[in-house]
Amino acid sequence: MKHKKSILITGGAGFIGSHVVRLFVNKYPEYHVFNLDILTYAGNLENLKDIEDEANYTFLKADITDETEINSLFEKHQFDSVIHLAAESHVDRSIEDPLAFVKTNVIGTMILLNAFKTLWKDNYNNKLFYHISTDEVYGSLGATGLFTETTSYDPNSPYSASKASSDHFVRAYGETYGMPYVISNCSNNYGQNQFPEKLIPLFINNIINNKPLPVYGDGNYTRDWLYVKDHAIAIDLIFHKGIIKETYNIGGFNEWKNIDLVTLLCQQMDMALERPENSSIELITYVKDRPGHDLRYAIDASKIKEELGWEPSVTFEEGLQKTIDWYMNNKDWLDHVTSGTYQLYYEKQYK
Repeated sequence: MKHKKSILITGGAGFIGSHVVRLFVNKYPEYHVFNLDILTYAGNLENLKDIEDEANYTFLKADITDETEINSLFEKHQFDSVIHLAAESHVDRSIEDPLAFVKTNVIGTMILLNAFKTLWKDNYNNKLFYHISTDEVYGSLGATGLFTETTSYDPNSPYSASKASSDHFVRAYGETYGMPYVISNCSNNYGQNQFPEKLIPLFINNIINNKPLPVYGDGNYTRDWLYVKDHAIAIDLIFHKGIIKETYNIGGFNEWKNIDLVTLLCQQMDMALERPENSSIELITYVKDRPGHDLRYAIDASKIKEELGWEPSVTFEEGLQKTIDWYMNNKDWLDHVTSGTYQLYYEKQYK
């Protein structure tokens, strides 16, 4: 089959990226999907074992901060569109090593933008640079209010500052060079295949192993939660139907205080593990708060609902149960990523 589009998805072996890659490969056989990932600790090709032999799928092991390599790949494969998901994304890690976040999230994005601009500067017809970002660029909310697409940026962590900077560069390239782009800012994702440094998979793994559940501060930090498969569907809609130079906020239409979420998770895990009621709650351990911790994030996702017809397919309680069920049924995957043996899969498949 002659492919009509050549799509580059960066970070496609990661948590969100693997769901987007799978959706595009399965749904659009007329596209050729290139998955570019450097395979850091959070990138895992085991996430995509089911599609690795598909005719319209190619994996590229590469670093978005390597300008020479990225330029060569753009020239070789003539990518029509980019869906840019590759990023350092863990706030705690950004506090420890902010320069790593600047390198990947800012410089890496710039290198992709330059490669895209160089390849298509004379003909942007049917081309698109889709940049995926976070609600954390907006800063922190008080007890009321919602982030909208016009909320002023006010990042408070090295991670959110690096993502805010990359957002600004994408918009600047759109205005300066006429590059067609869209941006989406999402709330906290959860679901299958998430590396267990993030709250939900970390706590699932810790409960399984009877380890402490570290809760920052008083546990009253509030987040909006988005099921990863719903996020992938939203990305699909924005890619195909979003308006050029527009921004779309993607949220789960729900908010949870961390301590309430952890309590619900403990209750559902106790049932899944057939443990006495409330036994996992005893693992909760309050720890010293992290610097610059934003109190509350909450997204107004009415624009994408009204313009593109998207809304979450599951409640948080339903999505959390689906997530727990997946981790309970895929303990080998969890053991591999926590031990590091998932890295051997790449060696076996691609070396």
